[in-house]
Amino acid sequence: MHSNFRATDNSPARAILSLVREAIIVSSKDEMMDRISLSKAADVIEYLVVAMARLPVEEVRVLFLDSRNRLISDEVVSRGTISEAPIYPREILKRALALDATALILAHNHPSGDPSPSEGDIEATNKLLKAGKEIGLTVHDHIIVGREGWISLRDWVNFS
Repeated sequence: MHSNFRATDNSPARAILSLVREAIIVSSKDEMMDRISLSKAADVIEYLVVAMARLPVEEVRVLFLDSRNRLISDEVVSRGTISEAPIYPREILKRALALDATALILAHNHPSGDPSPSEGDIEATNKLLKAGKEIGLTVHDHIIVGREGWISLRDWVNFS
């Protein structure tokens, strides 16, 4: 007997698949973070792509680091819509200070799949860089991930 089953956006099967995906990410996150050296960009990118590339809405994540680039905390700081999520430099810096972080890596996803930065992405990065510099916080990068790949804003913005 052939089934015409299809997991639509609102089906219980779609919800179950989403929960399974989240459980896999959560269960493998600790293992991945144990082996990731945050001084190796390829490991950071791999982790971010696995965690974010296929999310249905934009999510802004910050990897807060200590003076030896060891991970203090990996936190989602904002969730948005299918086409945008707010980046609040003030809130990111406040959290960095609370964690005693000396550096961070900002990341977000583009659900469209295309990781090309928008003008808003570049503007928010510049604001965060400027504010971070004022308090002695290093912003190593802002990485945008999507199903079609990833982009480092280091190539688009002056991080010096």
